Amino acid sequence: MTTFLIADDHPLFREALVGALSPLFGDLEIKQADSLESTISALKKSKGFDLVLLDLNMPGCDSFFGLIRVLEDFPNIPVAVISASDSSQVVSKVMNLGAKGFISKATPTSIIAEALKQILKGEIWLPEGYEQLSAENVATVNVANLVAGLTPKQFKVIKLLQDGLLNKQIAADLDITEATVKAHISAIFKKLGVKTRTQAVLLLKELDIE
Repeated sequence: MTTFLIADDHPLFREALVGALSPLFGDLEIKQADSLESTISALKKSKGFDLVLLDLNMPGCDSFFGLIRVLEDFPNIPVAVISASDSSQVVSKVMNLGAKGFISKATPTSIIAEALKQILKGEIWLPEGYEQLSAENVATVNVANLVAGLTPKQFKVIKLLQDGLLNKQIAADLDITEATVKAHISAIFKKLGVKTRTQAVLLLKELDIE
């Protein structure tokens, strides 16, 4: 049996993809997730996944963090990104971070199925006309390696720093104390190798999705 995990926060899209893919694979089981948290939970509960179809913009997945986290925690499971954000820059970053394929949400189902079959064989799949520009994204990969060390909570804190929130506002937003916020920020600085909020925010900007 082949087992997929479709991780996307749009239930109608998930259901449509399940309905479209099921007849195209012989013995297929498809499980679903709608956030980074539920994706990680599903992957931890079952060791039998053959492939993850991951959306870039689910809750918890900003700035490629979902992709970075899944690749870091489950390196033996191939990940195919399926997203509406399909600029050449995004595709290039996705592939350089370690995804096995990039599929635009506008792709016909028959081509999606072919892409997944190719990835299951251990090959790479890219949309026609796209090229993987490794040298262009060395900085992205370096930042991703640093960000991979952050916990989901620490990533939420740095995203709020990026939004310009003060410690008091971050504490209120995450329902934690200011002392906890300061502890998170100190840990973030150490993991990213920076000394100021500005440096941390500028570093994270390399992972912005256009």
